[in-house]
Amino acid sequence: MELHPDEQIVFEGHPSWRAVLSFYIGGVAGALVLSVIVWLAAGFGLAILAFALLVAGVVLAGMVKRTATDYMVSTQRLYIRRGILAKKVQQTQIDRVQNVNTEQRFRDRLLRVGTVDFDTAGSDDSEFRFVGIAEPARVVAAVDNAQRNLKQPKGV
Repeated sequence: MELHPDEQIVFEGHPSWRAVLSFYIGGVAGALVLSVIVWLAAGFGLAILAFALLVAGVVLAGMVKRTATDYMVSTQRLYIRRGILAKKVQQTQIDRVQNVNTEQRFRDRLLRVGTVDFDTAGSDDSEFRFVGIAEPARVVAAVDNAQRNLKQPKGV
């Protein structure tokens, strides 16, 4: 993303690796169940091979899911980019942000991650969220500081 003149990045990141941990746990459990079915149907050797391939697929999918999502807060904009081959980009001006809410379910608190939800003025895009952020309070503080600095007159 190209920055505007006088624009500075105050937060940049991806979902935390801990945010995809529950995806990994579910994927490995699913791989185990499928491997047991393969073992009963075709034998132990094929079951081991199936388990290894399925776990490798789960790990790869989790890594792609995490690294294909970029979050950025600058002194002028909020920005979300998702995807590798097909891209979806969302951005809004920092002065359009009206409310910033954080959410941490029990599992999120255990994994020390959270979701930051932004309510923007006049936006039809209701899903402007940073999901799986390692330090949601840091994102909230970055947006708050950017908004305060934007409201201050230049030269003060």
